Order: sequence, then structure tokens, then C-alpha cells
Amino acid sequence: MNTFIGLLIIAIGSFGQSSSYVPIKKVKEWSWESFWLTQGVFAWLVFPFLGALLAVPAGNSLCGILSVDPSAAFKAIGYGMLWGIGGLTFGLSMRYLGVALGQSIALGTCSAFGTIIPALMKGTDLFSDSGLILLLGVCITLAGIAVIGYAGSLRARNMSEEEKKAAVKDFALTKGLVVALTAGVMSACFALGLEAGEPLVVDGASELFKTLPATLMVTCGGFLTNAVYCLYQNAKNKTFGDYGKTSLLINNLLFCALAGLLWYSQFFGLGMGKSFLEPGSVMMAFSWCILMALNVVFSNVWGIILKEWKGVSSQTITVLLAGLAVLIFSLVFPNLF
Repeated sequence: MNTFIGLLIIAIGSFGQSSSYVPIKKVKEWSWESFWLTQGVFAWLVFPFLGALLAVPAGNSLCGILSVDPSAAFKAIGYGMLWGIGGLTFGLSMRYLGVALGQSIALGTCSAFGTIIPALMKGTDLFSDSGLILLLGVCITLAGIAVIGYAGSLRARNMSEEEKKAAVKDFALTKGLVVALTAGVMSACFALGLEAGEPLVVDGASELFKTLPATLMVTCGGFLTNAVYCLYQNAKNKTFGDYGKTSLLINNLLFCALAGLLWYSQFFGLGMGKSFLEPGSVMMAFSWCILMALNVVFSNVWGIILKEWKGVSSQTITVLLAGLAVLIFSLVFPNLF
């Protein structure tokens, strides 16, 4: 029962993340770099800070928790800066491939690296016992994502250039694939950052929220990377004026804040959900992969709702649904043993 509750909480957070790109479509007359930086303030600073405060027990402070192990905090920030590159290119993958295909490829790569690398760092043998189950689970997840990726290639093959642009304004398959794969590899550093930040816990901290200070450190590192790039783009493209469009400011801030809250909900849900999983279990080790698989499932649901798959053949839809079915199976596979 606890495992089911944990998975449900992770799923709710995942749905939030997969929905986070919908509010951005309501941001008006801002360049990509302007809205990406603004939503990042909320997603990587404001809401992670508020979440981390929930991990502070009576008689302690957030600064006290973060100073428990300074090296762990700095390692988490360092991994966060690397993850920030992934987050930056992740946003670009949505731009070039759309919500469904972009998230599928980026998150698939991220799920594999973010699950297997921490396991190897802990000395897990991936070819026996629980390690083998973990490896098989990751392989099933990747198989499902590969099928979805194939559905995306079928869509691109059967659509005219006009149709591609109608579904995704800046659609570019080759460029998008390179960006999405880069995003996936670098985004896996978030999982490494959470592992590095595990010592940032004090006695009395709630099990539900104890991972959130480490999450804050990782997102702070990611914010630094993204802020440097976005401000550079603001200067290069002369788009600093976006922030001064007072008639749009309230609308754009509200939708950027909503996008940031929805994005952060995935890691808030991951931290809470893991507290219901058995420590040291395969499900605990597989939790990152579960989150990424759910993100892919929900992002493709949004892709269908947003009509990114409009006009494709029945064969393409069948392939897409088959990929989603494989992903859903991957969520329960480790719990069968």
C-alpha cells in the first residue's frame, strides 16, 4: 500500500511537470530567453526555497541544514550547474520538436543516466539480483521511449513542412534530436546532485520533505547556468525591453509563476513519494526512472491535447500508444519481484 501511495504522489508531481509548458504558451510578446529566465526564477529559486523550508524542524534553520556538510552542498550546486545546461537545452528541445517528442527523447536519455550512474557509484552489480532488475527496468523504459521516438519520426516523415510548422512553429528534426539528447545526458546530473546532497539533513526533519534542501542546492546551480545564458541572449538580441512592457508584466509573471510551480512539483512529489518507498529497495533506486517515464507519458498526453499529432496516420498513433503501454508497464515491473 505504501508503494502505491508513493507512486501516486510521484505521478501527481509528474503530471504537474508535464503541464508546465502549457502556461508558457500564454506568455505574450516576450522572447524565449525572457520567459525562460523569468519562469526559472520561480521554478529554480522561489518554490525550491519555500519547499526547503518545510524540511526545517523546530529549533533549526535552513542555513543550519545547508551547513551540515558544506562539501555536499557545493557538490549539489556543481551538479546543478551541469544540470542547468541540460535544462537549458531541454527548453530548446521543446522549441524544435514540440512537447511530446522533445520531452520523450530528452527524458528517456535522462532516465537511463540518472538511474544507472548513481547505482554504479554505490557499487551496485547491475548483472545480478536487484541490480539486474534495476537494469532491466531501465531497458524497458528506454524501449518504450524508443518506440515513442519512432512514432515521432513517422510523424515527421508523413507531414509536409507547412504541417510541421503549424504543429510546432520552429520544428527542426535533426537539430531538435541533437539538442534533446544533450539535454537528456546533462539533465541526469540532477539525480547525481540529489545523491550528493543526501547529507543535508538534521535530526527531527520530516521524512516527507528531507530531500528538499538538496533539491534547492541543485536548482540554484541550474539557475546560475540558465541566468548567464538568458541574460547573454537578452543582450545579444536586445530583448531587455521585454521586462519593461508594463501592460503585459502581470499576465506574463502570473503564467511564468504557474509554469515554475508546476515544474517544481515533480521534485516536490519525488521527495514525498520516496518517503513511502522501502529504503534500499529496487523501487527506491528506480524512482528517478519512474519519474522520467511518467513525465514522458503525460507529456505525450499533452501533445495529443495540443494537437501536435493532428493529421498523422493510424499507424503512427498505434506506434505511439504501444510506446506509452510499454512505459506504463515499466513502472510496475520492479514491483513484480
